[in-house]
Formats: sequence, structure tokens, C-alpha cells
Amino acid sequence: MMNCVIIDDEPLAREGIANYVREIDFLNLVQTCQNPVELIKLLDEHRIDLLFLDIQMPKMNGIDFLKIAQNPPIVIITTAFPSYALESFQLNVLDYLLKPITFDRFFKAANKAKEYFQLVTKSAYTDLQKADQNADYFFIKCENKYEKIQLDDIHYIQGLQNYVTIYTRKGKYVTLLYLKNLEQNLDSKSFIRVHKSYIVSIDKIDAIDGNEIVIQSHRIPISRHYREQILQQVVKTKLWIK
Repeated sequence: MMNCVIIDDEPLAREGIANYVREIDFLNLVQTCQNPVELIKLLDEHRIDLLFLDIQMPKMNGIDFLKIAQNPPIVIITTAFPSYALESFQLNVLDYLLKPITFDRFFKAANKAKEYFQLVTKSAYTDLQKADQNADYFFIKCENKYEKIQLDDIHYIQGLQNYVTIYTRKGKYVTLLYLKNLEQNLDSKSFIRVHKSYIVSIDKIDAIDGNEIVIQSHRIPISRHYREQILQQVVKTKLWIK
């Protein structure tokens, strides 16, 4: 199942695309937005795999959003303006749909997105699964380079949609992986989930301050869902009391 969002300032256009999405069993509509400004906050709160993005919108148009977006989900442009096609493909959109959009054309674009999504996620997961479970390191792909990550160097890991950023003593590394897949391959005695978007190295925790974990100069949020488990696993077994 792919989580998708529709961004279009025209109510009728949003509803038309939403109706198409509801007809496709591998798409799950998370929300519709009137402009990319609304989308930016949504991307921080949910895992979004696919965007149906209009171009001409108030506040920020779709092209401007793509130019500033860091690691956006898969994007399919939906617009009445054919003149932006070249620029859109230069910004790595997967497909370009001209309004009025027929269901047949929409379904072909959605299937293309599904095939690409499966290819990328399967490749990333397979690469991670190949790692030696007893090894003290693993490799990740960062753009065109394979980086070796020593487990003992990791401070914490942040997940954002289908990317993770691994913060280590040497710096940070961004790669195409789901946080859940990475968590499954880490030793639960050494790493702990503290938030839907964060995993931390237990040995690197300097303090727990209210609803935050302190690692050097970094402060990582703790969600209520994980707080009791964190206190039990990290603090209570090592707590000295009078």
C-alpha cells in the first residue's frame, strides 16, 4: 500500500483525483492539500510515498516546491499546462498528467509509481538484509557512493518518509531506507526506538531531560508511546538510589 497526498488549489480537481485514488486498491489517500505549504508540515507527520502535485497554485507553485524539497516522495504532476513538462522531468518527477485526466491515463501513472516504489524499497531492504548479523558494521548507499557505517559510531538515526539520516561521530549520512527496516536489523540491546522518527544508540545517551534524550549537543524527542520502555531499559536497570 502506498500512502499518497493530492496537492491542488481547485476543489473539483482535488475531488476528481481523490475519486480516482479510491478506485485503486494499492493507493491510500492520506490527505488533500490546497498548496505545498500545507504539505510541508504533513511530510513531517506521516510517511508519504506518492504526491499528485499541481503546478499553478497560490503561495507556492509545484515547480518551486520541487526545487526546494529535500528527498521528496515520488511525484506525479497533474496540471493543465504542458509547458512545464521538461522542467518537471529535470526535477525527477515520475510522470506528467495533463488535465482533464482520464482514469485510464491516471491508472497507468499510478501503476508506474507502484512498480518504481516496489523496486526501490525491495532493493533497499535486500541490501540491508544481506549484512552479516554478527558484523560490527554495514554499508549504505549515499548517492553514488557506498559508505561503511560502524555500529559503534552511530549516535542516533532519524527517519523521514523513505529516507533515513544516520548521525555518527564522523558526520551524518542520508540513504534510501525505511526506519522500520533499519530497526529490524539493529541489535535491540544496543539501539532503542524513542519516537516514530528516531532510534538512538543506548550507549551514547548522556541524559534524559524531560521528554528529550541528550546526546552531546543533540536533543532527540521522546514520544509518550516509548517513554516507559526507555526508562525501563535505559535508566532503571542502572539507576543508583539511596
